[in-house]
Amino acid sequence: MVPMVHAVMFDFSGTLFRLEEDESWFEGMAVDEQEVDGHVQAELMRRLTAPTGRSVEMSDEQYHAWVNRDLAPHLHREAYLHVLRESGLADHHAESLYDRVIDPASWTAYPDTADVLKSLKSQGIRTAVVSNIAFDVRPAFAAAGADAYVDEFVLSFEVGAVKPDAAIFAAALDKLGVDATDALMVGDSEEADGGARALGCEFALVDPLPTAERPAGLRRALTRYGIHT
Repeated sequence: MVPMVHAVMFDFSGTLFRLEEDESWFEGMAVDEQEVDGHVQAELMRRLTAPTGRSVEMSDEQYHAWVNRDLAPHLHREAYLHVLRESGLADHHAESLYDRVIDPASWTAYPDTADVLKSLKSQGIRTAVVSNIAFDVRPAFAAAGADAYVDEFVLSFEVGAVKPDAAIFAAALDKLGVDATDALMVGDSEEADGGARALGCEFALVDPLPTAERPAGLRRALTRYGIHT
């Protein structure tokens, strides 16, 4: 039997929005003195957006920054600049690419993001964006015309907890005013977003495909739980 859902929590990166590179971002860049081609671009973007794991060697201090990167902007910057430098980018190129990452204008909404959020709002289903992130994503929603349809933003650097820690989901449920058993978490990471199940929430996994390749992924995920948008 499909449970009744009164609130839906969404991850940000790879779920509602995706960081999709423009070739212009890499103009003049080289990795280990080799021009950045499509394969290298894709790997750099993977290292910048993978929700879990680490991709380069790190000292204890660097690993501390990496583990805690979504709790403080300065640690986020330190961690990702290290990853980009260790990936072979010169300092000024690493900083240029990092600045793209934290610019909300660089993020592309999935085709069904705004419509799904609007539909949920019209149905009286409360929504929250629950994200491991160290910068404010609200402007990205405003640019997509979707900010008015999100009831709560629960961002790790603002609440002091990161997924899969139950504390960040508990903070979202408290803000939404619903019980865990009445909520659904939608995200692209079984490990991070699936942590909501520890509190009794349902969980729907989506594939963080390029936005052009996933026109209705959110709709399909919600339909499995009896929510039609």
